[in-house]
Amino acid sequence: MKNKKPNAALVWKQLEDHLAPRLRLSVIDHTLYSYLLRHSRLEGRLRLRFSIPRLARGTGLSDSATRNAVRRLVAHGALRLVERSKAGHLVEVRLPDEIPGAPQPVLRQLPHPANLEETDFLQTKKLRQVIHARERGLCFYCLRRLTGRLRCLDHVVPRVQFGRNSYRNLVSSCLECNSQKGERPAVDFLRRLYRERRLTAAELAARLRALDDLASGKLRPSLHN
Repeated sequence: MKNKKPNAALVWKQLEDHLAPRLRLSVIDHTLYSYLLRHSRLEGRLRLRFSIPRLARGTGLSDSATRNAVRRLVAHGALRLVERSKAGHLVEVRLPDEIPGAPQPVLRQLPHPANLEETDFLQTKKLRQVIHARERGLCFYCLRRLTGRLRCLDHVVPRVQFGRNSYRNLVSSCLECNSQKGERPAVDFLRRLYRERRLTAAELAARLRALDDLASGKLRPSLHN
C-alpha cells in the first residue's frame, strides 16, 4: 500500500523532540519504532509486514525483546495491528503526529472564549476545526485516518438525549462510525468495534480511557490567538 512520503527531517524532529519524551520510549522501543518508520512511511508505504525473527535480525535485538517492544508500540498507538498470522504481523505505522495524544499543532487566529465550558463548538468553522485537530486527524472511535471530506463531528451523548455542543461531548468521527453509532451509548459502540475486530484490545482500552477523559474535561481543545 503506497502512501505519500512525509518530510523525513520534520518526522525525526517530532520523534526526538516530542514523541520519545512524552511516551518515555525505552532505547529498545525507540530503535524498533525508528526502524519500522524508516522502512514504511519514509518509503511511502502505510503498512508493513514482518516476522518477529526477521525484525529482530534487522534491528539487532533478541526475539523476545522485539516481541515485547512491538506490543508496547501497539499499546502506545504508534503501531496499529491489522493482522497477525503465520505469515507474520501486518501493521500500520503511524507518524509521530498521528499518534493519539501527540503534541497538538497551534491553530492561529482562533477566538479565545472567556469561558471554555460554555462555548458552543458548533458555532463557527474555526471552533469546529479545533475539535478535529484535538483528535490528530483520526476518528475518535475507530482510529481511522480522516480527510476533510470524510469527517464530521459526532455527539458522544446524542442531541436527542440533550447532548451539548461542548468540547466534552464533541469528537471528530469518520462518516461510517457517525452513522453506525447513531443514538447508542459510545461505550457500547466502541465494544462493537472491538467485536468486529476494527479495534484491538489495547485500542479499546485506550478509547474507553479517552472517553472518560473527555467527559471529565481532560481533553481540552487547544485555542491560540
